Amino acid sequence: MRMKFLFGAVAALAIGACTQQATDEPTEYALEVEVYDGEFATIQQFVTPGGISVWLVEEPSIPILSLRMAWQVGTTSDPDDQIGLTNAMVYQMNEGAGDLDSQAFFKRMEELNMSFGCSAGREATFCNASMLTENADEAFELITLAYAEPRFDEGPWERFVREQEVSLKTRETNPRYLAGEALEEVLWPDHPFARDFTAESLEALSAEAAKAHKDKIMSRSGMLVTAVGAISPQDLAPLIDAAAAGLPDTGIEVEIPQVTLAEPVSDPITVSLEQPQSLVTFTGPAMRQDDPDFYTAVVLNYTFGGGGFESRLMEDLRVARGLTYGIYSRVSSGEYVQTWAGSGSTNNDSVVEFIEGIKENMTLMVAEGMTEKELADAKSYLIGSYPLGFDSNAKIAGNMMGLRLDGLPVDFWDKRNAMVEAVTLEDVNRIAREYLKPENFTFIAVGQPQGLDG
Repeated sequence: MRMKFLFGAVAALAIGACTQQATDEPTEYALEVEVYDGEFATIQQFVTPGGISVWLVEEPSIPILSLRMAWQVGTTSDPDDQIGLTNAMVYQMNEGAGDLDSQAFFKRMEELNMSFGCSAGREATFCNASMLTENADEAFELITLAYAEPRFDEGPWERFVREQEVSLKTRETNPRYLAGEALEEVLWPDHPFARDFTAESLEALSAEAAKAHKDKIMSRSGMLVTAVGAISPQDLAPLIDAAAAGLPDTGIEVEIPQVTLAEPVSDPITVSLEQPQSLVTFTGPAMRQDDPDFYTAVVLNYTFGGGGFESRLMEDLRVARGLTYGIYSRVSSGEYVQTWAGSGSTNNDSVVEFIEGIKENMTLMVAEGMTEKELADAKSYLIGSYPLGFDSNAKIAGNMMGLRLDGLPVDFWDKRNAMVEAVTLEDVNRIAREYLKPENFTFIAVGQPQGLDG
């Protein structure tokens, strides 16, 4: 792999830093491009004259451009009395702009054979687009309009409210929602991540507030872009600058505290829900992705519960005992909360045996560890399946944005498999003894479990 620098003259629209207006006259500027020539992808990094940071994988053979745009401010930015404001805002971003109402906006996207839409998580807000490269100029005109002049019309707003009202009702019969709510109440009850959308907060929302909130989140200085397709940096840079011209120069920053997990609850927590099966979840602490032991945990988890029918939990609780159709576990390495968690469903009358079975598998892993064959099989799968995450422009663009938001280096993809391969049997068994102890985990059963005290 190698790093190199390219310098090219580009004709682009000059973006006024204060007026946020673009002139009609093209201007020449030098674009500096830093290139990482990796095994998985050649990533070109540059900052547009308008100040937008871009990572681009140029793929001439596929005439489709996949674009990811993100801001590192998400739903945690919602005021306490307006939970749901960010989600209300992103819902409206492709529901009309400028002279185009919602139907006209969607019709124009269809005419251009493009897609554009926005979403939000707790830590970031995203807008994604896909288009034919030959239509990129016109497609970016629509994105530019959406950023500069979103309409937030009454019709789409009322539809959003109706959908949220339905969601508020249906979530009360959703076992995963109920399990997550119970988990937050016991493990991080006072953290901003535990705030929840309610009927009262929905009533407090307004289209005007959501539109104003957009300018607090979507700014030029906070915008990150990843792109994959048949386009050069010299052609992409002016399109991005023009699209961002209507955004404010700066936006808000939200400080999110690290989640400190409360002590695990010793007895399983039950949440009553009338259904023939109970959802069982189990959650314990994990580590950040930049921790030297993270990929050790990933390899261990594949054997324990992450490897489908190859995992111990599936082999024991489904195949051998017939207690479930499926059970899985995962290591989640978020910026602010890191958990080792899993779940599966079982009949109400077998919940006690199911939970005990999970704990027995943990105890066995702690006491005896993985085998050499299990280690080899886990590494083989994790390394061999990794390229499947790069088999489309959209996946590559999404994975690049993941790197950027996680603060990982541009050469991470090429180092990842080596980190997996470096894991030793001693490593995984040490991590098992530290993390997979049953007493580390809080168990929650949602349903009508028999044999557990509510």
